[in-house]
Formats: sequence, C-alpha cells, structure tokens
Amino acid sequence: MNKVGKIVLGLALIAVGVIFGLNAAGLTDINVFFDGWWTLFIIVPCAVGLVTEREKTGNLIGIAIGVVLLLWRQGIVDLELVWKLLLPAVIVIIGVRLIVKAFSGDKSKVILTNMYTQGRAPRVVCAVFSGNDVNFDSQPFEGAELTAVFGGIECDLRTALFQQDCAIKVCSVFGGIDILVPDDVQVKVNTLSLFGGVSNKSRGNKNAPVTIYLTGTCLFGGVDIK
Repeated sequence: MNKVGKIVLGLALIAVGVIFGLNAAGLTDINVFFDGWWTLFIIVPCAVGLVTEREKTGNLIGIAIGVVLLLWRQGIVDLELVWKLLLPAVIVIIGVRLIVKAFSGDKSKVILTNMYTQGRAPRVVCAVFSGNDVNFDSQPFEGAELTAVFGGIECDLRTALFQQDCAIKVCSVFGGIDILVPDDVQVKVNTLSLFGGVSNKSRGNKNAPVTIYLTGTCLFGGVDIK
C-alpha cells in the first residue's frame, strides 16, 4: 500500500475510533455494527486501492464481491442471487480488463518474443513451495520469466548491465516476487491481478535511458519493485 492508501486507511480507522469513543461517552448512539458491517473490510481497502494503485482489476472484483455481500446482509438480495451475481460480475470485469490490455499493447511480449526468435532465451526462475534468489551482478540483462507458486523469488538487477529496453514476465500464485532495480531505469507495469497486485516503488524517472516492461499475472500473490 502506498503513502496515499495508508493515509486514507488511517483516517478511516481514526473515524471509527472516534465513533466508538463518542458512543462510550454517551454523546452519540451510532450503530457501527449494522448488518453486514464486516463487508467494509473488503470494500474500503479495495476502494482505496482502486484510487491509489495502478492495477485495478483485483480491486474492482473485491468491491463487487463486498457490495453484493452487503446487499445480501441488508436483505436486498437473497443468498441464491448473490452466488448468481458474483460469477458474472467477476467474468465481466476480467473480460473488460483483457480487452483494455489488448488495446493498450504489450511491449514486454514483443521483447520476449524477439529474444526467443533470435535464440536468446530469457532467464527462467521458478520457486514452488520454496525460495529462489537470482543475481545479475555485472551481467547483461535482456529479459526474465519469474514464477512463484507458494514460494518467493528475489531478483536483483541493481548491478546488472542494461543496453536496451528489456522485459520481465511474472506469475505469482500465493507467492511473492521482489525485483530490485537501479535508479537509472524506469519500470512500466501491465499485469492482470486477482486478489493480488504489483507495488512499484522504483525511483527511475521518465527520462531514464532504459525501460523495463513488466507483464504477467498475480493471483493471491504480489510483486514488489524497489
């Protein structure tokens, strides 16, 4: 969660604490525990992420699930209808995301395809129920494919040699991937995330001579770029 997200979530917690305090002092009688109040723990973080994070798909799905569950607890829709609505909502959101991604282009795919065509395969790193650290110390870097399934990967590119734009394809399923990059490159992210996401904390600016294009999927997993 970035700085803005932390501030918004912090303000929300402060507001809840103040309401509890006022209720305890007898100054107010605000019913915080309304039917379905727990759905706010789904809706609020996803709403914050929708505003503050680049990747929107997982947050949209989270909001849809939270709102439908809240409507159920409020007696507006029945449980059978909840299950009927959830799946179509998730499918529609994923479909829209795929269409947007297709029209926005995916330069990382082009870079990786060219590498395979020219016989220069990207570095492939996998961590399945395990951890894997990879270091490109003083080595030329063009591309990599990182897969973490119930595991973790740390990919250190801080001392790698960059001669041109490169690409990284990630797949994080109930896992985590940390990518350490130098300050003189910028990172552009174009991923599909479901209950996961990519946090880009790199310090590269728009005038950086080299761009790393990151693509892939995060399913109940995350990628940290720093």
